Amino acid sequence: MRTGILSAASAFLCWGLFPLYFHAIGEVPPMQILAHRMLWSLLFLLIVLAVRRQWAWLAIVRRPRVFGSFVASAVLLSVNWLIYIWAVNNNHVIEASLGYFINPLVNISLGYLLLKERLRPAQWAAIAVAALGVAWLTWQAGTVPWIALALAVSFGGYGLLRKTAALGALEGLSFETMVLFPVAAAYVVWLTMHGQNAFINTGSTSTQLLLMAAGPITAIPLLLFASGARQIPLSVLGLLQYLSPTLQFLLGVWLFHEPFTPDRLVGFALIWAALALFAFEGLLRRPSSATAKQA
Repeated sequence: MRTGILSAASAFLCWGLFPLYFHAIGEVPPMQILAHRMLWSLLFLLIVLAVRRQWAWLAIVRRPRVFGSFVASAVLLSVNWLIYIWAVNNNHVIEASLGYFINPLVNISLGYLLLKERLRPAQWAAIAVAALGVAWLTWQAGTVPWIALALAVSFGGYGLLRKTAALGALEGLSFETMVLFPVAAAYVVWLTMHGQNAFINTGSTSTQLLLMAAGPITAIPLLLFASGARQIPLSVLGLLQYLSPTLQFLLGVWLFHEPFTPDRLVGFALIWAALALFAFEGLLRRPSSATAKQA
């Protein structure tokens, strides 16, 4: 249990500190960061797979349905990555954190709409309060918080596809990066031919090393998360997941000094209240579920 909590918490801690990494390579355009993240992630994952001699899953992805689902999840993952990188490098860390705060509520909404899952009254109430918070933020800013909504929906859709995926976390991410590799490689070659490849033209060894580090930085938290998720209850995992957007939010306010007005605080407070209701209801139901199983 302790090992599982430590592994999962470490994963969410890494994800929460991602803005520091992307700010460190802020001189590189978001599309190039995304391309290098795909390339170096695949290299790192292939090394891990080779060490573990874990190749049997390649036979599974030949099935058209499996292949198609992972192409779709790869596209959603790349969209999520690109929006997040752009948001961090354009001083929208707070709004990016909002996307991951509301992601659990998007997940249960997608479950209701697409998987025909039944929602309990408290879950309906949580969604309604969160929607009120988003509406308030839209009214105050005069525009829809599209960064937060795009991150939440793209990652929610990605999670929905991976929920029924035929591969585990390591194999799934490996195949997704394989799918994205040709596009990323072609883009980097095009940049190089036109003298725009930041990896070559930056002249900064630290930037080059940081771009290469995108591989382990992407894969290691996912492996920690997969390990922790197998060892702890979903209720604990659900509470730990708020560590990541909380850290991102604090970095946006205190380190990057992004504006956070009292009016904006009202919208966030409504969404935090919705999450508290969602988490509290889940904790209350857990003992009764365990009792029902024993009976």
